[in-house]
Amino acid sequence: MQIATITSKNQLTLPVEIVRKIGLKTGQKVIVSEEEGKVIITPAEVLVEELAGSVKMPRKWKGKNMEEIIENSRQEYFNKSK
Repeated sequence: MQIATITSKNQLTLPVEIVRKIGLKTGQKVIVSEEEGKVIITPAEVLVEELAGSVKMPRKWKGKNMEEIIENSRQEYFNKSK
């Protein structure tokens, strides 16, 4: 267990040992939540992996790779804004 201090700007510096142990990198996004009075910090990628497959793929995207989905979405977006 280690002690960290919250600054006047509500910032918290995590101890380097913990950052290394869970593999966080500078600039990486994290999810901050509270459970039973405890602060939980989770790498954002973990949440994405946990949610993968929980959202149904729209029919129009089934069988397409990510590049095709992105390109189709761009075309739809720019066609609507005209």
